[in-house]
Amino acid sequence: MRTLNPSLTLRGPGQGQASGACVLRDLRERLRVAGLRPTRQRLSLGWLIFAKGHRHLSAEALFEEASRSRLQVSLATVYNTLNQFTEAGLLREIAVDGTRTYFDTNIAEHHHFFIEDEGRVIDIPASAVEVSDVPPAPEGFEVARVDVVVRLRRKTLIENT
Repeated sequence: MRTLNPSLTLRGPGQGQASGACVLRDLRERLRVAGLRPTRQRLSLGWLIFAKGHRHLSAEALFEEASRSRLQVSLATVYNTLNQFTEAGLLREIAVDGTRTYFDTNIAEHHHFFIEDEGRVIDIPASAVEVSDVPPAPEGFEVARVDVVVRLRRKTLIENT
């Protein structure tokens, strides 16, 4: 994964940019710096991903958003683009279980709560979780990162009768 210049942040309207054209110019530059060609589909999907600020989203949610925006892309294209953005260091992948993966626009070190009933992801600051006693990596490997996902569910109230 490439490390990006953190000063290259994409800001939407109301976040220091005057217009959609400025946001698109920022996105083009981010893609180029990440080593990705700014194709029409990458720009369109990137706009949907980044222009709303920090968020967690699944490929299916982005596909639905793209469809509502009348973007003609397949679910496979959405998956490919999300994976390319992740490999380029623009997104962070969060695997909450064997069947669900979310993508995070916040690529800084942090952890996550996953609300099982809602399929929602919430950030936990890195400083709020102390990870200790990580086993040593096997020979020839090094620990790249430790991700913590804390699964939550709503408490059920039991009435006494």
